[in-house]
Amino acid sequence: MTLFFLFLGLIVLILLDVPIAVSLGVVAVCAMALSDGLGALLNIGPVLFSGATKFTLVAIPLFIVAGAVMNISGISHRLIAFASSLIGFVRGGLAMVTIAASLFFAEISGSAVADVAALGSILIPAMQQRGYPKAFAAAVTSSAATLAVVIPPSIPMILYGVMSGASIVELFVAGIVPGVLGGLSMMVLTYFIARRHKYPIEETFQLSRVASTGRDAAWALLLPVIILGGIFSGWVTATEGAGLAVIAAALIGGFVYRGLNRTRLCSAMVEGGGQTAVVMLLVATSALLSDYLTGIQVPQQVAQSIVELTDSPYMVLALLNLFFLIVGMFLHSAAAIILVVPIVMPLVHAVGIDPVHFGLIVTLNLGIGQQTPPVASVLVTACSIAKADIWEVSKVNVYFVSVLVVVLLLVTYVPVIPMALVEVLYR
Repeated sequence: MTLFFLFLGLIVLILLDVPIAVSLGVVAVCAMALSDGLGALLNIGPVLFSGATKFTLVAIPLFIVAGAVMNISGISHRLIAFASSLIGFVRGGLAMVTIAASLFFAEISGSAVADVAALGSILIPAMQQRGYPKAFAAAVTSSAATLAVVIPPSIPMILYGVMSGASIVELFVAGIVPGVLGGLSMMVLTYFIARRHKYPIEETFQLSRVASTGRDAAWALLLPVIILGGIFSGWVTATEGAGLAVIAAALIGGFVYRGLNRTRLCSAMVEGGGQTAVVMLLVATSALLSDYLTGIQVPQQVAQSIVELTDSPYMVLALLNLFFLIVGMFLHSAAAIILVVPIVMPLVHAVGIDPVHFGLIVTLNLGIGQQTPPVASVLVTACSIAKADIWEVSKVNVYFVSVLVVVLLLVTYVPVIPMALVEVLYR
């Protein structure tokens, strides 16, 4: 009952347009004061501080800044040109370029919102100029950006690893196959939609253009190799890899492509700082509410209730999928992970679900939530860039979201898809 009233209060505040981080803090403070008295509020400061100062969380601002530097220094434009030379000759090729560019960009930024903001500002206007409906342009860009939370490095995976104790490196490896599978499936869907509506072909295939754009983008293509190669080989941790991402992006953008000067670097730092502030405030206030829920043993009660209903891992996964899909509609992924994951982890351990496998399930569910109103942070960003109505875009986006749902079901019930590489490399 306590959990019900807490979520009810949280949803009411969100619907009143109170920022989610503030809503979490208000709900937590009120709950603490009502149940334990005003004296309990003396613990607020230490909990907020400790929740936001875990060393692993340093990776989040660093990956955000790396994405900002990559975009502002022209690296994104080179990746788009190279992708266009490879698949621009296919009908609907520019939409496929958007998906391919998202796959590349995801390997540096780790953020779906950063992905759609950086690439959408370039590709959505380009698609509209070429005759693509703005609803379709926004939908394909929005759903492709969600792959950023599945393909490593992923900020939601980092948060999940911190909250669950699962290996962040193993989570990154587990995301590779589902991310690529999702990207290829979206490309196939895009092709059939493009043929049906006769969307344009961008350019003829020319090996000379592939070679020239490939040479121009060669250093940009080295970024994922440097970052992920360092992390997967064990030379650097995920946190150190984030620092390596910033340095590599700055060196390549500044000294190789000559697209980064002091003014642009400062702009990227300010942009990254603003995004980081939003995430870290969410982390801090979510930690406050999580500490309260743990104190009154809500996680254990939830786990016990579901185990009494069923102890089948398949049924438990079905219930948790439904739960996280609903939660993702109302909470941003960072808030949902920090708030909900500690509640359900005792249940996950009780029925024998691998925490890394479950991490991919959570990440995909919350990625789908980024596409479904009322919150739909990534979808809203894409609609804002395209100047399109969110409901019109959602009518098109439902096809791409269906692809994500199919990938989610495969990841959930065919665990070899996310876990095969993990088993080969780390177990």
